[in-house]
Amino acid sequence: MPATEYHRSFGRSLLNLRRDSVHSSDSADSATVTDGGNELTQMEAELDSFQRQVSERFIDLNASGSEDLLSLEWVGKLLDSFLCCQEEFRAIIFNHRSLINKPPMDRLIADYFDRSVKALDVCNAIRDGVEQIRQWQKLIEIVIVAFNSKRPLGEGQFRRARKTLIELAIGMIDDKESSSSSVSQHRNRSFGRNKDHLSHRSIGHFRSLSWSVSRSWSASKQLQAIGNNLATPRASDVTATNGLVVPVYTMNSILLFVMWALVAAIPCQDRGLQVHFNVPRNFLWGGSLMSLHDRIIEESKKRERKNSCGLLKEINQIERSSRLMSELADSVQFPLSEEKETEVRERVEELAHLQEALKNGLDPFERKVREVFHRIVRSRTEGLDSVGNAS
Repeated sequence: MPATEYHRSFGRSLLNLRRDSVHSSDSADSATVTDGGNELTQMEAELDSFQRQVSERFIDLNASGSEDLLSLEWVGKLLDSFLCCQEEFRAIIFNHRSLINKPPMDRLIADYFDRSVKALDVCNAIRDGVEQIRQWQKLIEIVIVAFNSKRPLGEGQFRRARKTLIELAIGMIDDKESSSSSVSQHRNRSFGRNKDHLSHRSIGHFRSLSWSVSRSWSASKQLQAIGNNLATPRASDVTATNGLVVPVYTMNSILLFVMWALVAAIPCQDRGLQVHFNVPRNFLWGGSLMSLHDRIIEESKKRERKNSCGLLKEINQIERSSRLMSELADSVQFPLSEEKETEVRERVEELAHLQEALKNGLDPFERKVREVFHRIVRSRTEGLDSVGNAS
């Protein structure tokens, strides 16, 4: 869609939103809608370009198939998109710092920076979650090593594998559900005679070693704080700010969505997806972003995902592969038949592929989370400095 056409349709949609709440005037209409015969100003072109770039990135993210959605690679791609959008937004603030310093933009920019500071805690919690996945990776490696022998498989190897798989199952119980005996039983069905290992005491001990954030910190509440009072710009706001309110709203929405998606995918304390999120689809990027939101919600509703500690594709693979390995380990009888031994080694090979994927994927992903953290800090500092210098 050409920039002029987008600007015209976006102006009309904002006016329609305004008419739902207050009576709009012809002057507001003429101030917001750019006539097709007029050239866009440099700033208008810059703001339209930003909207188009955001749209292209989220269209690309939404084009991913269900097998790629919420994988380490996909979430890393989401973070790359955020970093690029943040860089473009930073340039807009710098280029128009004289306007940024005037009401109501000064308040809107300060509000965005406040939200971004709240996102820093989410980044820290996500890095804790990455470390948690690394612990599971190490447990998977122990299972692999237990069966990594050319000799016939014996009872000792299975005992060691069972013990490790039970520890893995304890670690993967969702925080919100760990106090529920029904969930403990659900998680533990495949472990047969070892049910006594999943006691509340052992779960509590495991959790006490898991997180560096405060025990009272809540990812769900932090997301709600980031999204609190996030409202679509009114036509009068667009007019009063020469359109600058639109990229601010865009970055607020992207920030909330990215942090929400991270919490959905990665284990963190008091996860929750119940955050009000509704971007009007008249934004170029609104349809793709809301489509991704809906797809992630649908993924969370799947039966096998409801008690998961994270929607990350690799976490689902860990849960599935370890469960199948546990069921197989509990079903074997000795001496082991050739058919069973072949089946065990196939399961071990599956775990080995998963372990290798985690080994290659977690470090780059954590570096991106760290980069998001530092970019938010730097952008906030530079933004506040720009506003200060302009004044």
